[in-house]
Amino acid sequence: MKSASKQHRSRHTDAAEIAGVPESLVPPGVIQPYGTVARLPNSLGKSAARKSAEKLNQILADTMTLRDLYKKHHWQVTGPWFYQFHLLFDKHFNEQAALVDMIAERIQLLGGVSIAMAAHVAAQTRIETPPIGREDVSVQLSRLLNAHEVIIAEARKQSAVVMDDDPGTADLLVGDVLRTNELQTWFLAEHLVQSGFSEPQE
Repeated sequence: MKSASKQHRSRHTDAAEIAGVPESLVPPGVIQPYGTVARLPNSLGKSAARKSAEKLNQILADTMTLRDLYKKHHWQVTGPWFYQFHLLFDKHFNEQAALVDMIAERIQLLGGVSIAMAAHVAAQTRIETPPIGREDVSVQLSRLLNAHEVIIAEARKQSAVVMDDDPGTADLLVGDVLRTNELQTWFLAEHLVQSGFSEPQE
């Protein structure tokens, strides 16, 4: 049986080979660098798996940001519509949290490495970071709608890109990511109209 130190060195060496870089450039303890794909018996070519994992990680970073934006607004919403929006934002948060898990697990089963930590997500997301303070509900709704639009556009685009080589990822993007975000967008937009709000002027 291999000792723990020899086993660790072996996995660290494997990580360097997967990344195609010298072992000295792989951080200690890392067994698979981010952005790489490990070969799995999933009948997908390595290039197709890497492309899908890369596209999904961008959508994952944006989805994690939207999820947290919903929780921020859930806590900070104010005004005569407080109760209604407080519940709606939390419902949407939970649905986005479920999407986060589905996307991350899809990346892993492709052989990739899913983005996970808040600092890394913040560096990669394309969704604008809100101020730390409380915003008016009309601004909250507008901010959420803009975030949804980013994800919807990317899901549509990338589902078409990966469809031929990786229909499983395309199915996730259309059946789960796109449809969930479209439905949530509809709920928000209807509230915006019925409440008489309009998007803040730039």
